[in-house]
Order: sequence, then C-alpha cells, then structure tokens
Amino acid sequence: MTRENPSRPSELGPLEPGTRQRAQLSIRIADIAWTALSVVAALWVVLAAVDAVRGNGSWAYCAVALVLLAIGLTMRLRAVRRRDQM
Repeated sequence: MTRENPSRPSELGPLEPGTRQRAQLSIRIADIAWTALSVVAALWVVLAAVDAVRGNGSWAYCAVALVLLAIGLTMRLRAVRRRDQM
C-alpha cells in the first residue's frame, strides 16, 4: 500500500487568506451575532411585557428591550443585504 505523493503544491485551504470563504467570514460572524442578539432581545421584550402586565415589572424594561430589538433587527437586515452584495 503506497500513498500518493503529489509533486505539485497543495491548493489553498478553505479559510486561508485570499479565498472567498475568508472574505465572507466576518460577514457571516456578524450575521450570526446580530441574529443571536435579536433572539435574546425578542425574548426579553416578551418577558418584560408579561411582567409589566402582571404588575411585577416596569414598562421601562420593556421599552429598553424594544429599542435593542429594533437595533438588532436593523443590523440583521443590513448584514443580510451586505451578504447578498458579495
């Protein structure tokens, strides 16, 4: 049993500098981060609103969560648009 030993240099790996995957890596990481922030903010909005309706919480927490959710969703949409341009 012998191994093939190619005489030509190996091709670039998927995340080495100069590859398309490397160029898209930061966009994909930002996309994942903004999606996670949006999900967490959406859960916070729901829980804060339920607590405020029950009288256990404050509407200020709900308002702050809504602002963060709006920011997260806006950045998520920008990340998707930026990804589509590449």
